[in-house]
Amino acid sequence: MEMDELDRCPIAVSVNGVERSLAVAADETLLDVLRDRLGLTGTKRGCDRGACGTCTVLSDGRAINACLLLAPMADGARIVTIEGLGTDGRLHALQQAFVEHDALQCGYCTPGQILAAIGLLDRRPTTDELRDLMSGNLCRCGAYPNIIAAIESVMAAPR
Repeated sequence: MEMDELDRCPIAVSVNGVERSLAVAADETLLDVLRDRLGLTGTKRGCDRGACGTCTVLSDGRAINACLLLAPMADGARIVTIEGLGTDGRLHALQQAFVEHDALQCGYCTPGQILAAIGLLDRRPTTDELRDLMSGNLCRCGAYPNIIAAIESVMAAPR
């Protein structure tokens, strides 16, 4: 049974630089909107509890768990997903660093790891702080040392 239009909330959101006007259910998550309605499947579904970081996206430059944010709360936000990184067909510096440092194995957590790290680049954390700040993004393959090395290489690069 389809939800009646009266039960939907209108929102306007920028996703990867494209303005979108949508009517969303009050209980629909941003993750559902991104994957199911906008076809942006780079944002992965993991635990649906905010514990794994797989669904991490940027909202107004801040890393958030898309599974925890109700879509109506995203009204007016600027959302960036993994598909929105890079320019002119080139990878974002952090995406390239993940490749160069072999910071991925199965790749399922990689989009969330990269977006969480982008949210930290300007903070310039120490290695210990970086490990702590990234602890909300789980990697079942155990690529943590390479993930940290990739992030640190981008932080160390001249801007």
